[in-house]
Amino acid sequence: MKEERLQKFLANAGISSRRKCEELILDGKIEVNGIVVTELGTKVSEKDIVKYDGKIVKPEEEKVYILLNKPIGYVTTAKDQFNRDTVLDLVKINKRIVPVGRLDMYTSGALILTNDGDFVNMLTHPKNEINKTYNVTVRGIIKKEEIRQLENGVEIDDGYITKSAKIKILKIDEEKNISRIQITIHEGRNRQVRKMCEAINKKVLALHRNSIGNINVKDLKLGNWRYLTNKEIDNLHKKY
Repeated sequence: MKEERLQKFLANAGISSRRKCEELILDGKIEVNGIVVTELGTKVSEKDIVKYDGKIVKPEEEKVYILLNKPIGYVTTAKDQFNRDTVLDLVKINKRIVPVGRLDMYTSGALILTNDGDFVNMLTHPKNEINKTYNVTVRGIIKKEEIRQLENGVEIDDGYITKSAKIKILKIDEEKNISRIQITIHEGRNRQVRKMCEAINKKVLALHRNSIGNINVKDLKLGNWRYLTNKEIDNLHKKY
């Protein structure tokens, strides 16, 4: 009978990303055969009874892959401790799914949700460097030197220097004193685009993620979702 690491088992059951499942294990939130397990090296098989929050966890057999055009005002989590609206309030299907990565409450745009733990791990692992493209409106007129700074890397998070980014100016409105730019990054640090703009003293007024890899939401209305096509899924697997 095939055995696999507990965190992978949990991720494949759609509990969360593999890294988040590791945190759940370390925090003593997982039981195996009635015993709380806190060792990441623990292996389980189909014969074992795994519980999370007192409920038996079973791997999902049919994998689903969903693209949501997230509106502002929803948090990117499966369950919110403050009872705020979550992205799962928008995507209601009869399967346990989790968001791939995060968009903060005040950022809109492309978000993938799935019950495939390996897929989540593939898209979120730093080594895979998946491109994410954002449209950003900032207060003030952005200068060429500031563009170069963003492209070459700026300091955020107490000394971390961001990796190279692609920047495109979309619009400069001197009368309204705003600039719209497009930023493409392949990192996934918390609120990274906002922090990058803060590093050049530009306040973000609006932030929208257009695309993840080769998948975009240009034909998907805010708040709507669709299943990814087999071609889109295959392209992500081939690239990463």
